[in-house]
Amino acid sequence: MEIFDLNKMVKGWFVGDFAPSALRTAAAEVGVKRYKAGDQESAHFHKQAAEVTLVLEGSVEMCGRRLNSGDIIKLAPGETTSFKAVTDAITVVVKLPSVIGDKYPAP
Repeated sequence: MEIFDLNKMVKGWFVGDFAPSALRTAAAEVGVKRYKAGDQESAHFHKQAAEVTLVLEGSVEMCGRRLNSGDIIKLAPGETTSFKAVTDAITVVVKLPSVIGDKYPAP
């Protein structure tokens, strides 16, 4: 058994083809992301990875829609989204596969 500290992972990512990680694998990435109200990420897309985001707590805006606790959004490779935390929020993000550098700014 090994025990890891989420606070020592980079930006909440704890599974994927990077270090540090609790499980290093190219199969997927998993992260727990914490946001303060007003935090934003610019519009982007992934060429290879599909992405599934669970809004665990709070409210966020993705793809021009407001999502609340319990909502899940799935993005196929090539789909563009931006992100804004409407309230303090926690999300769980899964990307398949784990491809380093597979994040591109939207045109």
